Amino acid sequence: MTDNDKNVYDVLIIGGGPAGATAAIYTARAGLKTGILDKGLTTGALGVTSKIANFPGVAGDISGAELLGIMRKQATDFGAEFINDKAVGTELNSELRTIYGNFDVYYGKAIIIASGSMGRANLIDGEATFLGRGVSYCGVCDAAFYKDREVAVIGKTDEALEEALYLSRFASKVHLLVPSAHIEASDELCETMRHNEIIVPYYDARVREIYGNDRVEGLRWTSAGNSETLNHLAVEGVFVYLQGGKPITDFLVGQLDACEQGCLQVDRNMQTVIPGVFAVGDVLCTRVRQAVIAVGDGAIAAIEAEKWLRGKKAARLDWHSD
Repeated sequence: MTDNDKNVYDVLIIGGGPAGATAAIYTARAGLKTGILDKGLTTGALGVTSKIANFPGVAGDISGAELLGIMRKQATDFGAEFINDKAVGTELNSELRTIYGNFDVYYGKAIIIASGSMGRANLIDGEATFLGRGVSYCGVCDAAFYKDREVAVIGKTDEALEEALYLSRFASKVHLLVPSAHIEASDELCETMRHNEIIVPYYDARVREIYGNDRVEGLRWTSAGNSETLNHLAVEGVFVYLQGGKPITDFLVGQLDACEQGCLQVDRNMQTVIPGVFAVGDVLCTRVRQAVIAVGDGAIAAIEAEKWLRGKKAARLDWHSD
């Protein structure tokens, strides 16, 4: 493994929201090779925010996706690389840390965890039971198993729509159950979906149960306007891309301790108990959940990561037991 290898970065950031994008601006501007693992523009809290009117330096109203797009362009203009992948595992206790994605393996000398807090605590009935037996969280990984079969995709973001479009290359029909009145994805993706005869969207759909015997056989759902009528769909695969309010840290597989609420703990420099591994934004419960706070976290972590990598200042944890 050498520094010239494609997937080796000075700083590898998990999450491309306001905290992660800001960190990328600072580290890339400092001349550090920076990679950001990111699932899409509308998969985080800022990306799905319809209107922001109080972000410093931005006059008038702006959508969260527009604001995030500006931040990402700044980062890429400085040389940062956004990678469309999802972290599913990590090895942090080595000089070169390893991040396992759905599609590839990535390496970083310093890691900044900015994965946000839209993880789910409450699963759909049957979701855990049929995980690996018809329930999946990765269409690209499992699409080939459903050639000429009917599947369902549950979600409303870029990630959900991208996976539905990919699945449509294999499945005979893709039922897209959107838990809101519209899809919160880019206009380009929505337009592509509208011209795809394989994808059938259902809006304001609430999936109540995934059922089957040894494998998934179907799901039951209700509409927002009629919660009493239970609708059935016979499908062999269900791909879930829903969001919640729980910090997303499952990919750490217990390598960092979390508090009772599931949040990570850091010192005043945003560094975790593992030197060179930082955490920012909504994975920290002690922070006010505002984009401007996440931006500040990202800037601090980036500056401290640069110091840690360059050896400008010895890394020193500053833990307090208040």
